[in-house]
Amino acid sequence: KVLAENDQLRKEADDLGPRVELDYWKKKLSKFSYLMEQLKSPDVKAVLGVLTAAKSKLLKKWRALDIRITDAANEAKDNVKYLYSLEKYYDPLYNSDPVAMLDAIPGLINAIKMIQSMSQYYNTSEKISSLFVKVGAQQEN
Repeated sequence: KVLAENDQLRKEADDLGPRVELDYWKKKLSKFSYLMEQLKSPDVKAVLGVLTAAKSKLLKKWRALDIRITDAANEAKDNVKYLYSLEKYYDPLYNSDPVAMLDAIPGLINAIKMIQSMSQYYNTSEKISSLFVKVGAQQEN
């Protein structure tokens, strides 16, 4: 169910600020971290041992699910790390007057460029564009 939700297209209002993006990925990280913990539990290891001993065909499906969960957890972790690095740059958009906001923009844009060039998961034009929309929306609010 969590993987199905993860694969769904994300729908949100256009007037949300960049904090919403960080909150979204923090929630995903929490969900997938919990799943990762469960996958490492003794009960799951015991079931996998039985499936392996029985040479079950379910192991192939299990491994595919495990890979998807691990990848989603890694994506959420990576995105949270990079989005946290933006926080000091977008805070003025929430807490400052227009002049102070303008002073924060060059640093914010450089930080977003850094994310695009370094992040393994957040480097798509779709994700970066969405982030710029959120930054622009917060400036208007």
